[in-house]
Amino acid sequence: MRKKITLRILLLLLIPVLLISAATYKSNFFEIAKQIEIFTTLYKEVNMNYVDEVNPAALMDKAIKEMLDDLDPYTVFMNEQDVEDAKIRSSGEYSGIGALIKTKKDRLLVVEPFKDYPADKAGLKAGDEIIKIGDVNVADVKDDASTLLKGAPGSKVLLTFLRNGKTMNTELNRKDIEVDAVPFYKLIDGKTGYIVLNEFNRKATSQVSDAIRDMKIDGLQNIILDLRGNPGGLLNEAVDIVNLFTTKGQLVVSTKSKVEKFNNVYLTRNNPLDTEIPLVILINGRSASASEIVSGSLQDLDRAVILGSRSFGKGLVQRPKPLLYGTQVKITISRYFIPSGRGIQALDYQNRDESGNAQRIDKKNVQAFKTKNGRTVFDHGGIMPDVPIENQQLSPITKALLADDLIFDFATQYFYDHTAFQISDFRLTDKDFEAFKNFAKTKNFNFQTNTEKALNQTIEAAGKDNFDNELKNDLIQIKSKIDVEKLILLNQAKSEILAQLTDEIVKRYAYRNGLYEFYLTHDTAIMKAKEILDSPKQYNSILGIK
Repeated sequence: MRKKITLRILLLLLIPVLLISAATYKSNFFEIAKQIEIFTTLYKEVNMNYVDEVNPAALMDKAIKEMLDDLDPYTVFMNEQDVEDAKIRSSGEYSGIGALIKTKKDRLLVVEPFKDYPADKAGLKAGDEIIKIGDVNVADVKDDASTLLKGAPGSKVLLTFLRNGKTMNTELNRKDIEVDAVPFYKLIDGKTGYIVLNEFNRKATSQVSDAIRDMKIDGLQNIILDLRGNPGGLLNEAVDIVNLFTTKGQLVVSTKSKVEKFNNVYLTRNNPLDTEIPLVILINGRSASASEIVSGSLQDLDRAVILGSRSFGKGLVQRPKPLLYGTQVKITISRYFIPSGRGIQALDYQNRDESGNAQRIDKKNVQAFKTKNGRTVFDHGGIMPDVPIENQQLSPITKALLADDLIFDFATQYFYDHTAFQISDFRLTDKDFEAFKNFAKTKNFNFQTNTEKALNQTIEAAGKDNFDNELKNDLIQIKSKIDVEKLILLNQAKSEILAQLTDEIVKRYAYRNGLYEFYLTHDTAIMKAKEILDSPKQYNSILGIK
């Protein structure tokens, strides 16, 4: 009898809660339904009555993208091909020609052929521009034409491409391509293992583990793990990489969301590979997401020295949600926090400037945290290295040169203008830098500083306000002085520009593996990492180990 009375009381107490929850859900549902009905009616009226023909699919695609752009750059709509590409990236396997391809206007640019794969064997080079795949003109393909390069293993494909203004043809057989998470590792000086981890696909942990085990046979005593340029990938792989160097049951990362089921804690699940071996991790401004979980967690645990420049600062977690017709939406569902409790997200997408650009988290909201050994670290700014290296963080002018493909295009020209040489002795000169500056001029490189952008707006406003010619002339003279200052900026970035050019040129002659070999004797960060690992006293001092 008491149990029945207790149950009734509980039900009476729950009824108001359920009613409130239902009312809230009903209110939200009505608002969503209302907005969808308005949009559907609008979409129908535009499609039926607009003066010119419209493409309904293109119109809807743009509407979806514009809506999601207002959130953050990681919440995106994925069509069927995007979904397939995401599966390939996570698995590290696909069938194609074996080359890194970039879509460029009405052609496909070969960025990098992979050694001994079909593209390489067929004679394709970085800088070749594919204009025809079989009987299909790339310019006529409205979607991503690079998908036409994929196909069944063993199937033939005829490519027409441009090289130095000449039209050429080649035929190749497609092949199963395996994208290694660890494209290179090597034991340096008989004791220091250098491991490059390019991405966090499903092979990441096993390949890092295999590399360490292999080098241990030959006397491995220290490790340099290179995460520079690694954009991230699978969260579980990041946790398992940390697990290689830390004990089972260690907190690596936690996620926090407004949705309760997305609040998770990720602990190491396996026995470690080695908890004692000295470890230095290399990062830069293009190390993001899972790379920041690995470097940040091992920094918080004082298990590794972090060396390089500040990482990207992506502290948001995404999850794909299936939609209709094989499409998906990848949604930011939570923020992640590493062992000290700090988040590393650098940009606030709810706080944008007049141009719609997300702002960096306000400094007044940045907090201090402590590592396991009591060292002070900070949140909301990516991962700051324990040992910063100059010229690892690219200047805006160098980023602009890379974005405009000027460094890539100059390397292409250099490759065809120079015969092969001894890679280990390769060094660009002042004369080469002057040649590059002249090359950038001929390509109408148009880098605008923030000052110049503001000045151009002022000149335009002065014209509209009918200010006298003397004032407009003064503004134009200021603009010419800014042009002189830009040349100074270009010269100031000389060392980092030459470093980027060197990387690109060495790859042309020696492929990606040759570039990593080149790094072992020429890369500043690797040299510094070796110095730290060769000095236990310096290594322990950085980590606060007494």
